[in-house]
Amino acid sequence: MRVSDCYLACMRVPRQRAIVARVTSAGTATTEELAALCDVSLATVRRDLSELEAQGAIRRVHGGAVAHDGPDADTARGFSEVAAHDAADKRAVAARAAGLVADGECVILDIGTTTMMLARELRGRPVTVVTASLAVLDVLRDDPTVELVLLGGMVRRSYHSLVGALTEDALRQVRGTHVFLGASGVRGDGTVLDTTMVEVPVKRALLRAADRSVLLVDRHKFPGTGALRVCGADEVDTIITNTGADPDTTAACRDAGTEVLFA
Repeated sequence: MRVSDCYLACMRVPRQRAIVARVTSAGTATTEELAALCDVSLATVRRDLSELEAQGAIRRVHGGAVAHDGPDADTARGFSEVAAHDAADKRAVAARAAGLVADGECVILDIGTTTMMLARELRGRPVTVVTASLAVLDVLRDDPTVELVLLGGMVRRSYHSLVGALTEDALRQVRGTHVFLGASGVRGDGTVLDTTMVEVPVKRALLRAADRSVLLVDRHKFPGTGALRVCGADEVDTIITNTGADPDTTAACRDAGTEVLFA
């Protein structure tokens, strides 16, 4: 081995150990975060992630990496199990959201179980629904009254969703009256959180795709948890939750200028 190759190998091993430690402790990390941590280029981090995935140390996803048992892993709870959890509260939020939609409008639905329930509320109504949710597709695919537009992208079967650059590019081509978003939780200061790295860029693109943004989060997500920041409360026009949601968190959202509605 040449001296230069030996030097590079000596530098790579501790760097990759640091990468594995960060991803394992946090559950997820972006390429940019890891490049800053190791003070190297994005290209170097991407090569490291490829090597580490081949070794079985981490799992690469679009924009970074996750731990094998992290929040973006395929071992996450199944979609149907999540849908059944707090179902009554989610249905109430979905019904309240449907009341914001007027006939003839174009609405954009995020992925998730609450937006799937909103799709059920919209069945039989003369509206246009744009979505990257395969669960919404399943609800509306046989409804002749609803104009249904499915965004492109990479299929994530465990989340019943489409993600990636194609999804984000498609969102730049549409404009809705309302966009209805989901989240894993709302922090006490009003920060909207999610646990899935590849979904966060899509959610941020969704925020820019409609005249009015509406966050659908049941009362159990106030305050909530999540590894990744989607946006602040001031970037959302309206939040719909249930009566009984944490009053300090909802007050922080109101203080940020966000309308809070209760189902």
